[in-house]
Amino acid sequence: MIKKLLEAENLFKKSEKISEMDRREFLKIGLAVTGVFAGGSIVSAVSAAEKMFPPGTYVEKYPYKPHYSMVIRVDQCIGCRRCMNACVSTNSVPDYGWRTRVLEKEVSDAIGQKGEFIPILCNQCNNPPCVRACPVTATYKDKQNGIVMMNNKKCIGCKICIAACPYDARYYNEEKGAIDKCDFCFESKLSHGEKNVACSVICPTDVRVFGDLSNPQDRVYKLIHQLQKPVWVLKKETDAKPNIFYMKG
Repeated sequence: MIKKLLEAENLFKKSEKISEMDRREFLKIGLAVTGVFAGGSIVSAVSAAEKMFPPGTYVEKYPYKPHYSMVIRVDQCIGCRRCMNACVSTNSVPDYGWRTRVLEKEVSDAIGQKGEFIPILCNQCNNPPCVRACPVTATYKDKQNGIVMMNNKKCIGCKICIAACPYDARYYNEEKGAIDKCDFCFESKLSHGEKNVACSVICPTDVRVFGDLSNPQDRVYKLIHQLQKPVWVLKKETDAKPNIFYMKG
């Protein structure tokens, strides 16, 4: 046990350094991605569907049924943040925590446009760094639907998973005494038979499209596999294999 804790401490120190760098780069990448609206470039993030899904990846390799995913149509976001408020009320998120946020970048030279927005949340990765980092297996990948979940009873609050997450998508919930994060509203909605998540339901401009990547008839599947528009993920270079996809339109 002592050996495991020492290993965990070393991992935390290493992950913390990586995380500080990752978070800075993540913000740069996130804001740069929104820059495509004003004629900017997508920083090493764009990936056409046929390149993103070669044989043996995602749908074929990860046999989740359903395989919950989300497509974020970034150019439709108006920055109203109703998604954040819906998430807070639906999942009892404390005022110091978050499960989803909307990054904003001011645009001074764009005609009729004051800012660009990019919604972010847990990417429900297929190769999640947080799961690999957790010393007590408190965070895990659900074998049926692929959602990255938390077992609050196991969590010891070491915060190693926070440092390991490339997307800064976790926080320590003082009331629960455990790490908290987006679970695609599994506890509050999906496990009760509902088919959509709070942030998607409330969005007035249809930015967040939630669905099943394993179902060719699902809107998420169709959006990701269409060839007319580029589809990208954030921080592709980490090999986390996210299930949150971004596109225009």
